Amino acid sequence: MFENHKTFSYELAGRPLVIETGKIAGLANGSCLVHYGDTVILACATASARPRDGIDFLPLSVDFEERLYSVGRIPGSYLKREGRPSEKAILTSRVIDRPIRPLFPKDLRNDVNISLTVIAVDRDCSPEIAAMIGASVALSISDIPWNGPIGGVFVGMTPDGKFIINPTEKQRETSILDLTVAATESKVVMIEAGANEVSDDDMYNAIMLAHAVIKPLIEFINKIVAEIGKPKFEYPSCEVDPELYEKVKNAVIDDVRAALDTDDKNVRDERMAPIIERVYNEFDGGDAETHVVLDEILYKIQKYVVRRWLLDDKKRVDGRRLDEIRPLAAEAGLFKRVHGSGLFTRGQTQVMTIATLGPISDSQMLDGIFDEDTKRYMHHYNMPGYSVGEAKSSRSPGRREIGHGALAERSLVPVLPSVEEFPYAMRLVSEVVSSNGSTSQASVCGSTLALMDAGVPIKAPVAGISCGLITEGERWMTMIDIQGLEDFYGDMDFKVAGTHKGITSIQMDLKIDGLTPEIIREALEVTHKGRDYIIDEYILKAIPAPRAEVSEYAPKMLSMKIPVDKIREVIGTGGKVIQKICADTGAKIDIEDDGSLFISAVDKNSIAEAKKIIDGIVFEPEVGAIYEGVVTRIIPIGAFVEFAPGKEGMVHISKLDFARTEKVEDVCQVGDKMRVKFLGTDEKGRMNLSRKDALKG
Repeated sequence: MFENHKTFSYELAGRPLVIETGKIAGLANGSCLVHYGDTVILACATASARPRDGIDFLPLSVDFEERLYSVGRIPGSYLKREGRPSEKAILTSRVIDRPIRPLFPKDLRNDVNISLTVIAVDRDCSPEIAAMIGASVALSISDIPWNGPIGGVFVGMTPDGKFIINPTEKQRETSILDLTVAATESKVVMIEAGANEVSDDDMYNAIMLAHAVIKPLIEFINKIVAEIGKPKFEYPSCEVDPELYEKVKNAVIDDVRAALDTDDKNVRDERMAPIIERVYNEFDGGDAETHVVLDEILYKIQKYVVRRWLLDDKKRVDGRRLDEIRPLAAEAGLFKRVHGSGLFTRGQTQVMTIATLGPISDSQMLDGIFDEDTKRYMHHYNMPGYSVGEAKSSRSPGRREIGHGALAERSLVPVLPSVEEFPYAMRLVSEVVSSNGSTSQASVCGSTLALMDAGVPIKAPVAGISCGLITEGERWMTMIDIQGLEDFYGDMDFKVAGTHKGITSIQMDLKIDGLTPEIIREALEVTHKGRDYIIDEYILKAIPAPRAEVSEYAPKMLSMKIPVDKIREVIGTGGKVIQKICADTGAKIDIEDDGSLFISAVDKNSIAEAKKIIDGIVFEPEVGAIYEGVVTRIIPIGAFVEFAPGKEGMVHISKLDFARTEKVEDVCQVGDKMRVKFLGTDEKGRMNLSRKDALKG
């Protein structure tokens, strides 16, 4: 039945990689099943028959589709089916989109969709890498025009400096590097990394190792294409008419140069407005299609001006040197009532970050196919329309906002204190209040300020900076701290965050077909200098160290450990005991399965009161030990003494003194302090105490 069914086998990092084609999803332009170990991904590439009208970009979408059956789970939602993509799925889609997008023809306007459905997950064989390889194979064997293939791998690093390609689940637990690299046969096209202060040299060597591993993988994919690949379809080019381009360029080039020659985005936009209006009036054919073409021509003219300045004159639109950072400002502690705040300004880019501390129970619960099920540190990023001078209403965060928040989150996680050192959940929100390039890295700097202001004892301050790139043939040049125009018309946005010691995150956005080792090395060097400068000259001058205490408005936290067999007693039947403690003290209590217990309240007295009650519940007196107690009540045969919180025993009248005691009141009264020895419990569980034995010592 499946006469076109074929399988192709390869070994990647010591595990079998099998590509299966011709059996499933035959109506897609290109499809394959990717088996990596026991992980299985269905990859399908589909393109529309005709270009989409009225656009000047490639309408590409990449969807990494999580299915909880892949890990043997039923969704926890009310509908019991998968809903909107998880944050991890969105980030994986972005990681795969970034390396494949630059390899499409620049004039292609057909809708292209890459669907990557997770069928089964083997924790030791990454579904993200399998999906990236699947996307590459599906596109390569399809008839969709594309200049691939690409390959991708993870690189981990042991604490003693050994690199691991596609680390297993156990190896990932101790790895200090989480690096994803995608590459063609000749160049690196995507870098995404989280790291525990890894040095520039180690990061560079890890990237080069990844590329060396990817090259034979590309050869494997090319063999598949040679055997079953389809001829690429013809499409109507959407490239602008060269003659019209030259006419418009000759008419406005000098005015565009004058308009762009400023460091103020508002001034630049104001100067460009009449030029755009003039082009519309002189060259518009009266239809929507011509309008789109003119927009693209104006884009190309501005791009031409900026790139010529940079390549030929070493001139930047705002007059800076290539290694010069825009004017900076940093401030911490802006608002009294929030738990922590920071404002970081770089040129016309300005990000305000607010930190909120909460009990561990405020950690985010994750419902996805990956092994992480909770997240103690959360970072969210918002970029409203007013930040770029646009009048648009607020809406839910898009993939870009989610991606930028995750990047800032990944940048700060390596310097956070452990839950034992700082038993809080933390949420940071970066509000982009003004944007002219590199807002994600400004949010990293603002987050460091906010965390330190909140009293979070981070190990070291983290700063982020971006490096741009302009290429022309064999010529290339980099520049530090790119603003919006240089990002828009340049070839690369290489974002690096880290401490003085090393890198904590990298994200690379690329518009060309890849980077050479020389460009990667230089980007790492210039960004290291940039973040050192920001940390020393601005962050540490704004706030030299984390606050000694958390805000008076933040919850105070106490962590303790109780015996596992006492958890049931603290919680009580149906939660009655712990609920009563919370109600009586005003504290919030969280208990974990290993006996870790966290008490939180704004008032320290509430914490102390709750701890006293819990100490009493879990306290186990030692036979023969001496305790200091208080007489709580008296009966004819003895006195009851509370010798620990919630622990009460009786001193029999015969055990009160060496001499014969006629009445208990002859020795003690209610409220008296009394030293007692614990004698043990009787058959009914009653605790027996002795004052006489305590007096003996």
